[in-house]
Amino acid sequence: MRLSDTQRLFSSRPAPVRDFSDVMRRLHIDGPLLSGILLVSFFGLFVLYSASGENERLLVNQAIRLGVALVAMIIVAQLPPDFLRRWTPWGYLAGLLLLVLVLTKGDVGQGARRWLDIGIRFQPSEAMKLAVPMMTAWFLHDRQIPPKIGQLAVIAVLIAIPTIMIAKQPDLGTALLIAASGIIVIILAGMSFKLMFGLGVLAVPGALGLWHFMKDYQKQRVLTLFNPDSDPLGAGYNIIQSKIAIGSGGLFGKGWTNGSQAHLEFLPERHTDFIFAVLGEEFGLLGVMGLLVLYMFVIGRGLYIAVQAHDTYSRLLAGSISLTFLVYVFVNTAMVTGIVPVVGVPLPLVSFGGTSMVTLMAGFGILMSIHSHRKLLPH
Repeated sequence: MRLSDTQRLFSSRPAPVRDFSDVMRRLHIDGPLLSGILLVSFFGLFVLYSASGENERLLVNQAIRLGVALVAMIIVAQLPPDFLRRWTPWGYLAGLLLLVLVLTKGDVGQGARRWLDIGIRFQPSEAMKLAVPMMTAWFLHDRQIPPKIGQLAVIAVLIAIPTIMIAKQPDLGTALLIAASGIIVIILAGMSFKLMFGLGVLAVPGALGLWHFMKDYQKQRVLTLFNPDSDPLGAGYNIIQSKIAIGSGGLFGKGWTNGSQAHLEFLPERHTDFIFAVLGEEFGLLGVMGLLVLYMFVIGRGLYIAVQAHDTYSRLLAGSISLTFLVYVFVNTAMVTGIVPVVGVPLPLVSFGGTSMVTLMAGFGILMSIHSHRKLLPH
């Protein structure tokens, strides 16, 4: 009788621990990926201390959240991909239920209903950043690749339902990122360039239709992108101050804790959405390039894990998690430098936050699980 992956993983008697690498292997932790994550996170704490006005309490809170997120990553890394695949539909349905509760009984803050309070206040939309690509990969796991038109229609519905629910909170930025995570799975599944081009053409009237459903402040953010100087003390203030901060950093920056834009409070949301501007002002172009290199290492390692995966579900999911992380980095840096509208997307592993960090680390835990359990999967 053949044992399941879970039984094979937990039923065998462990051998004696020999060294640190053996401990990492037993915990299903990928050393290179963990190293990249920790380097980004510790550099983020370094920048956050200055961006918060040298607020030690905020720094300790962020360090605690980082610790909790790392524990979540380790726990998820123990779950075999086959186990994750079997439970994916239930996780997706649970996420939809939480989104329904948000729309009906969620806490309101800053004009949006995005949070649930069950003793711990959190954003269920963050969980959908993993649930949507997992559900899309699950649907394609035992079907023909590349997907046919009918299958794409089903996937579109699976992506659209949570996307629309999150957009109604309203949280258009997160909704678009979640939609992107599902679309990436489709692209990795081998969607033809002709179909991609056709969908791109259809996206133009779709964007025009979306414009009519956007809130006034969301429309203002788009208009401000093209001409921030039209309202320098209002809608364009954030972008203008952010560009000033980044430009004043030059090649080497002004030095840690010496950024005038941040410490004189010209730069808004400096420890959350606009922390990249603080980095640019205080560490200059070299500091910015250093962080981006670390990001690219983490993304590259994730894509390597995707290539090494032994089944469709793992390969599509690992690729989506890695490339979605790239999208997060791009959107935040592009937003802060005035390339895309301000959408409230934090800089991954650097901006102050709790739920988003746990979600990111859980995603990295999935990558580690896929890589460490790949020999247990059937060929």
